[in-house]
Amino acid sequence: MKLLFITDPLITSAGAVRPALLLAKQLHLWGHSVEIASPQFAEEIVKTLELEGLQHSQVGPSFSLIRSFPTLDAWARGLVKPTRMIQKEESDVVINTSSCVVASSKVYYAQGTMTRALDDISADMPSIYKYPYRLLASTLRLLERRLVRKFRMASKLFVANSTFCSSIYKEWGFNVDYVIHPPLDCDMFKPLSYKPSEDYVLTHIGTYGKEGKLSLIRAVAASGVRIRVFGTEPHHRRQIENKNITFLGKVSEKKLTELYSNALFTLFAFNHEPFGYIPVESMACGTPVLTFDRQGPAETVTDFQTGWLVKTDEEVVKMAKNICKEGVSKSRREVCRKNALAYDVKKVSREWIDILESVE
Repeated sequence: MKLLFITDPLITSAGAVRPALLLAKQLHLWGHSVEIASPQFAEEIVKTLELEGLQHSQVGPSFSLIRSFPTLDAWARGLVKPTRMIQKEESDVVINTSSCVVASSKVYYAQGTMTRALDDISADMPSIYKYPYRLLASTLRLLERRLVRKFRMASKLFVANSTFCSSIYKEWGFNVDYVIHPPLDCDMFKPLSYKPSEDYVLTHIGTYGKEGKLSLIRAVAASGVRIRVFGTEPHHRRQIENKNITFLGKVSEKKLTELYSNALFTLFAFNHEPFGYIPVESMACGTPVLTFDRQGPAETVTDFQTGWLVKTDEEVVKMAKNICKEGVSKSRREVCRKNALAYDVKKVSREWIDILESVE
């Protein structure tokens, strides 16, 4: 097959662009011709694509007005006037994963709505963003629903990245044909130690607490749990500083795999997560996850098997202390790894091939 993936701005290999990058690489290894189209490409991403033998092309505006958040910028402009891409050749199988480019495609891969994410993280936003968003939220939801309708009408199949995500679109009145979870490179994320140190808990902080509820991380640390934090440092770091918290900043995949492999467990204290790569990465490295029993993570983490699912912040603190006291068995780590293989890129790529071949 000749495949074309359309993505959001490729200024990073993380987040919503990651499934397309992993699938493109794997499908190319299997002999398919693969091209990636995006509004923007970081220089490092271009070098990686070229090394992997993947073609790439630019579509739409290559600049961002909101430079620190190019994906948000592209989405916001798309609400008013989305970029429209004309398919180059009839033989292309187009998989659109973008939230800002409308194109005739075989599949639109829906990974969540931006307004739902902003709703969930607005409490942790700086006031300069929080209050304008709350004033505009209703209008933005109407505009985003109109944009999603364009994606739906331009695609033969509408595929969601989780059951939770599917429910969001169904609430808006859109039919979802399939749910296919994002892939993970389980050859990269794997256990690196047969005797993990287990002397810390690992957690992640994303943009404005999306993947890291600051007040909860602080509360767990205050209870005596030693925590290592990776990711973008919070804009109000002083409010979370604690003797039991060590900030690591951004880390490489190799370093992250080492951190997962030696952690007692991974704390995923999210505010919003349609799927959640952090829990799956952790489990692939043999480390269980403590998180909330909702949204995407509730689909990937099995309570008291590959982790612990709780309802409230107070339950998170209590469970974290109990786990530190009781420890984690080797058998639980083995179950984590086994279950995570369900998301391996080779398995997920086969799911995609089956669907693509079934649709004329």
